[in-house]
Amino acid sequence: MEKRKLFTGILVFGSLWGFSEIIIGSMLRDARLPAGAILTGVFAFGLMLMSRILFKTRGMQMGMGLVAGALRLFMPFSDCTICSGIAIMAEGVIFEVLWHTLSRGFEENESLINKSSLGIVMSYGVYVTGYMITQILTPVVASAGFHLKDLLPFIPQILSSGLLAAALGGVMSPLAFSLKSVDVTRVKNRLYYPAAIGISALCWWVVIAKTY
Repeated sequence: MEKRKLFTGILVFGSLWGFSEIIIGSMLRDARLPAGAILTGVFAFGLMLMSRILFKTRGMQMGMGLVAGALRLFMPFSDCTICSGIAIMAEGVIFEVLWHTLSRGFEENESLINKSSLGIVMSYGVYVTGYMITQILTPVVASAGFHLKDLLPFIPQILSSGLLAAALGGVMSPLAFSLKSVDVTRVKNRLYYPAAIGISALCWWVVIAKTY
């Protein structure tokens, strides 16, 4: 994989992820829908899995998390911007760890059930872990300090709220794997770079325009 093409992919997928967290997330919250689970199950997990399948490169999802987290930090829409941005970045790391652990030998049996099961487990793990990181960082950022006894009562709620993210991940996984036959390296540069830069710029412009 050409490094320049890979970094451009990180930029465009990370920008789409950050856009979804800020713009679509705001719309979901206004509609009183479970924004966190939907954003993780559909957008965060879906985009990370698609990029993994298309680019087949380790570390890309961590890079996407950095881009999405930076966009979230750069454009504050709600309280605890810092911990939300860090939680997004952490989701990229969590995905990398789970993929490395769970995808071993997966190519030997890529049935629909296995694809959905992988999506369920990974999306749930990404959501629950990211949620807990946010709960830990919020009091730290607020200078109140983190105490484990304050988190423990919320753990059942966190674990149960991840079920929606898991279900959505189970749907997104087979859809993402349908892109396996796409060879990104064969996309002509004169089409790839303008499209990728244009999409990334549009995501950032919409977010900036909504903020200011």
